[in-house]
Amino acid sequence: MLIQKLLFPFVRQRSVVGTYAELNSTSVLKTISLLEQRILSRFPESGLSRVCADFLREARAAEQLALHLQTPIWPVRIAAGCAGTLLLGLFFWAVFQVLGSFSNAVSGVSDLVQAAESAINELIFLCLALYFLTNLEARLKRQSALKSLHRLRSIAHVVDMHQLTKDPTFVLSDIKNTAVSPKRSLTRAELTRYLDYCSEMLALVSKIAALFAQNIEDPVVLGAVNDLESLTQGLSGKIWQKIMILDLADPENQA
Repeated sequence: MLIQKLLFPFVRQRSVVGTYAELNSTSVLKTISLLEQRILSRFPESGLSRVCADFLREARAAEQLALHLQTPIWPVRIAAGCAGTLLLGLFFWAVFQVLGSFSNAVSGVSDLVQAAESAINELIFLCLALYFLTNLEARLKRQSALKSLHRLRSIAHVVDMHQLTKDPTFVLSDIKNTAVSPKRSLTRAELTRYLDYCSEMLALVSKIAALFAQNIEDPVVLGAVNDLESLTQGLSGKIWQKIMILDLADPENQA
């Protein structure tokens, strides 16, 4: 276990935890599927329903990737182990060859310093090569996780674009549309539900991203997950400001 932690530091070691101590990817996917059905039943021809369908497909792919990142990539580990063993063997062979001819090759202090400098350089290159090999698996997993997180970030921006023109002031006041005004046909109740669906989708985007933070401990991936969660929280905050405006303008709430 200690050797595995030293060689592959970014792979999370599975521990025995309770059912409610970590995210259940199956439940998250069911929630996304239910959200898609809710959007389709209320806004069947909306672009938001198609965005949610694409998000569901991306969420399923991200779940499979997050589960795959938990398991070791044995071909990479075996190749890295063989290459590292070969490098160590070559290094010790070279050391024995130098020591065998050391008494005959060294004729002065300058030769001794030059030989020591060469040995130090070779040792540095060997350490760098071993570091590269032992972290190869972690870099491959990091690259895959970052690509999936980038796609989730794009979905969050697309959701924000769909709510961008959903301005509550056009529902609560008699503002006349111009020739280039976007089409606004939602009632106050429908607009509230539409914005609520956008907020829910953004929250689910962050939950899918959290699956990567749950399965690997790469600091770069954790930072990307935190950035995506901050993005979705900020976008959701803007949406809830619109929902509160609609809610406070309701005559029943004012009474």
